[in-house]
Amino acid sequence: MSDKITKVDILTSESKLEDLMDALNKIDITGMTVSSVLGCGVQKGHKEYYRGTAVDIKLLPKVKIEIVIANVPLEKVLETAKAVLHTGQIGDGKIFVYDVENVIRISDGAEGKAAL
Repeated sequence: MSDKITKVDILTSESKLEDLMDALNKIDITGMTVSSVLGCGVQKGHKEYYRGTAVDIKLLPKVKIEIVIANVPLEKVLETAKAVLHTGQIGDGKIFVYDVENVIRISDGAEGKAAL
């Protein structure tokens, strides 16, 4: 088995978070960091009305799910995320994949895959 460690960042709508977490848990992804973020992409925001006046909302609320994997195949993670998040509509989200040089667990100094 490879010693490769990969980070996957998933940006998507808040409404999809629970479904995604459940699906990832089923493929043995149990550790993740979830952040509430604001962002814009192809959607370019939307209009809301405040006291009868249109207001452009350029940044939309999203969630960012960060996962670091070494023992679960990357393709399995990507296929799972795409299956849960895909609606075919703008706003489904984006997935970013990065190579991780090292992981260090601060409490005991474990490094690499052992730190995960």
